[in-house]
Amino acid sequence: MLFTRELLEQRERETLAPYAAKSGDSRGRAHPDDEHPYRTAFQKDRDRIIHTTAFRRLEYKTQVFVYHEGDHYRNRLTHTIEVAQIGRTLARALGANEDLVEAICLAHDLGHPPFGHTGEQVLNQLMADHGGFDHQRHTMRIVEKLEERYPGFPGLNLTYEVREGLVKHDTDYDVTNAEGYEPELAGTLECQLANLADEIAYNTADLEDGLRSGVLDPGEVAGLAVWQTVRRSLAADPEFPVPVDAPLTDLVRARAIRRLIGAEVTDAVYTTAHRLRAHGAQSVDEVRRAGEPLAAFSPEMLAMNRELKAFLLQRFYHHWRVVRMAGKAERILTALFSVYRGDPRQLPPPVQARMARGDEPRERVICDYIAGMTDRYAIQEYQRLFDPEARV
Repeated sequence: MLFTRELLEQRERETLAPYAAKSGDSRGRAHPDDEHPYRTAFQKDRDRIIHTTAFRRLEYKTQVFVYHEGDHYRNRLTHTIEVAQIGRTLARALGANEDLVEAICLAHDLGHPPFGHTGEQVLNQLMADHGGFDHQRHTMRIVEKLEERYPGFPGLNLTYEVREGLVKHDTDYDVTNAEGYEPELAGTLECQLANLADEIAYNTADLEDGLRSGVLDPGEVAGLAVWQTVRRSLAADPEFPVPVDAPLTDLVRARAIRRLIGAEVTDAVYTTAHRLRAHGAQSVDEVRRAGEPLAAFSPEMLAMNRELKAFLLQRFYHHWRVVRMAGKAERILTALFSVYRGDPRQLPPPVQARMARGDEPRERVICDYIAGMTDRYAIQEYQRLFDPEARV
């Protein structure tokens, strides 16, 4: 039996919740584009995202630690995979469209420049007089313009629902500008679940990487309400209990983080299910017009997460080791921008050619080029430009 796209679309209508986005009801693409015979529109979007150059570059883009700090820390690619996994779990439990959630999750960080949020802040300062920079808007530039993979249109020509999910990606570290995508309305439930998945992934992963690296003090982490909850849960494990005051070995840390992810996901699932029932949402439009996100944490989990984020900001992101690398990143990106702007002939020929077309200011072309770099390439390019003995 062949499961055609039409059959998959029919299965979505029969099995997904009434408030879920159905691929067969998509608002479509910006450019004419034939759909696939045995993949839904959202599956096709997911696959297009995975096969982009921008997606592959995430492997050498910073989450918190630069790639040469160690092989076991998260990077943008592993973070993205974790977000997608959590997003699919949330969607499946709530009867939402897994494929749409996955596509949004896989693309949500495509626009991140090298060196994480430090790189974003530096580029935004350098571009202050030329429209600024934020990774969310740059993600849209990538999927709508910069990825050149198809002869009939620029970018990836993704469905409206995936693009809407990207512009309405809303967390504490994202700047939402949904102009052109009904900014007065909330995103689909799938969009909202992708937002929760991102928050769960970066909170838990940054906590684990901070502990693994020795940057975070286990004694200070032990004071967090969410960590105390997890340790009590481990102590009550009927098969392999771990006393609350047991040393934080690698195995205990792994179990605790896994238990924390599970607690966050479970809280989000049950809270969101309750809010959906209370609102009585029976369609995608009703979710959009609810007046507030229906996908959410409980007040108790929200408070614990706020405490965790404040702790990570002060004890991890502002730690001297992290700040020292951030200073290096600022000097590298500032120097690259200055050299390219002062003498564009030092740019690669394809970038020079794009600049010569005059479609956009040269500063934007330079910014696009730098934003596309991996940490590793930016460091190597800095060496090629400033080290007389480095081969160009």
